[in-house]
Amino acid sequence: MTNADVSLASPNSGPALPRWRAWLTEDRIAALFVAITFVAMISGGLVDRAQGATPLRNALFLIAYFTGGFFGAIASIEALRKREIEVDLLMILAALGAAVVDSPFEGAMLLFLFSLSNVLQTYAIGRTRDAIRAMMKLRPTVATLLKGGAERQVGIEAVEVGDVFILKPGDRVPLDGVVINGETVIDQASVTGESMPVHRGEGATLFAGTINLTGSVNARVTKLAKDSTIARMIQLVEDAQGRKANTQQFLDKAERVYATGVIVFTLLLIIVPVLLFHEDFNTAFYRAMTAMVVASPCALVISTPATILSAIGNGARHGVLFKGGASLEEVAQIAVVAFDKTGTLTVGKPTVTDVTIIPIDDAVAGAAPEVAAPQYANVLLALAAAIEAKSEHPLGRAILAAAAARNLTLPEVEDFQSITGRGVKGRTSFRGGTEIWVGNAALFADQAVDRMPSALAEVGRLQDEGKTSVIVARRRPEGDFVALGVIAIADTLRDGAADVVKSLRAAGVKRIIMITGDSARVARAIGAQAGVDEVFADLLPEDKVRIVREHQRYGKVAMVGDGVNDAPALASASVGFAMGAAGTDVALESADVVLMANDLAKIPYAISMSQHARRVVFQNLAFALGVIVVLLISALGFKLLLPLGVVGHEGSTVLVCLNGLRLLAYRDPFARKAAPAAAVAA
Repeated sequence: MTNADVSLASPNSGPALPRWRAWLTEDRIAALFVAITFVAMISGGLVDRAQGATPLRNALFLIAYFTGGFFGAIASIEALRKREIEVDLLMILAALGAAVVDSPFEGAMLLFLFSLSNVLQTYAIGRTRDAIRAMMKLRPTVATLLKGGAERQVGIEAVEVGDVFILKPGDRVPLDGVVINGETVIDQASVTGESMPVHRGEGATLFAGTINLTGSVNARVTKLAKDSTIARMIQLVEDAQGRKANTQQFLDKAERVYATGVIVFTLLLIIVPVLLFHEDFNTAFYRAMTAMVVASPCALVISTPATILSAIGNGARHGVLFKGGASLEEVAQIAVVAFDKTGTLTVGKPTVTDVTIIPIDDAVAGAAPEVAAPQYANVLLALAAAIEAKSEHPLGRAILAAAAARNLTLPEVEDFQSITGRGVKGRTSFRGGTEIWVGNAALFADQAVDRMPSALAEVGRLQDEGKTSVIVARRRPEGDFVALGVIAIADTLRDGAADVVKSLRAAGVKRIIMITGDSARVARAIGAQAGVDEVFADLLPEDKVRIVREHQRYGKVAMVGDGVNDAPALASASVGFAMGAAGTDVALESADVVLMANDLAKIPYAISMSQHARRVVFQNLAFALGVIVVLLISALGFKLLLPLGVVGHEGSTVLVCLNGLRLLAYRDPFARKAAPAAAVAA
């Protein structure tokens, strides 16, 4: 269709134009031509009724034909140069045919309604690009840099990686960076789709285009303006809107064959009645022109892109980037969802979940004052953290983080030693010098340890819950040991993961599985908490690919991962979802659907919206085909007037376009109520 594509060149690109020239875009020229066509058509019709076929009438209709058919003629010529026949040519031929049989008013009306329909489509489809335009407006043009102790405003294109910029309350973050001083609360909805603001302190990542709400911070630039997350998002959405859905690709190919068939059919409608049945030429020609108009596939052609582009725009506003119409169609047909565990269903980092004093029985604890009770849990955690502070092990860092979260003061440590694969030990300043050992059961295999059976029983219980445990023991002056307690560490289930699994089932997903390289015991515990149908554990990357392919017997398979470790499985799945892609370049490139935030709830939303978009496409196709059939029967059997055929044809085109635009207002049916807190730590 003419003018159906909307250019989205950057507003800052190219030389500055005069204000009037910048305002007079091709779209506005097309709208102006429609207005001229209407005035000339009505004026020509009035003159024709009053005076007949005068030169003035002919001049007015000539103006109407020129302005009404200008863009269609250009599009037709371009198509013919490629040896293609499109809808625009059918409309031009029909209008010229009307003039041949001395019905110039009908021809002018056809061109007016056709060009008006194109302008409305251009406007409507342009509405679907609002997500990109909104993103473009999010990009600040200047940054306040801190150089030599002084503040200086610089255009963002001139800022280099490593420069330090200042962010004050109310400012929009100019470039991607990392906080080096201060703390604040950031509204990241424009990039990640998160509904709640997030806390950002030293070392936290900032995304260009997000809004600083409270404090003042200094941040170091980590990416150039052209490489920022918001710039990459804009490029991805622009690319996605250029990638056609399978349905649209089929219709585009069919349109050329169909248009050729319509021309042949039109010629037959003229030749056969005149030669075989001796029908009046003007009557046969008029009927053939009407049939050609109503048989044109305008509504069919626009029915799919209007819907797909609206859905892509809606997704972009919610932090879900579809890599094109084909991805959207695939998502609508998902039957199986395969989750990676670490960092996807879980938060992705070890966290202390339990601090248990040994013995557990209170009566025994009362007889053993050296191990008695919590606040003693904090003492136990502080002792373990003091030793682990000198360790590089991830579990040790989790214990240290838990102690820091409780604001515990750690004793000093000397004589630190790490025993690979078993644990760590050292002498603390607690009570004048207490030797503490922290590790697994193997660390104490050759030692006499009082209360070890109770400790091992607790370790076993925690393992059944999918948690990794370390035993904390004190070495007595006599050389033997006493178990003080057990600390459990686990990669905990992501908040709301179980609700997401339920929402996926409500969205029609038949089977939900978890695939992981972690141990079976840990995986089963997480799988049970999440409520998935089946857990596959102890997998290598190639095993994950095999599991994904095996499940394709159920239908389309979606793989949800971080876009890095799960790249082979993401590539082998029907649809790959990359989580938390706002911070990773690899994830932005590797998946079919990109979730800008670590929000699993966006997956059922994406599936539900894609299903709705698919239904709307089918509605549009059925309606468009139905209108063509009804109008064609009316034209052939009931002498449908050309103006009525034009109104029915162009009206159906506008209606399917408007129906597709409903996707812009689609709301997540699974949306959870926002937490009342003002900010969420991230």
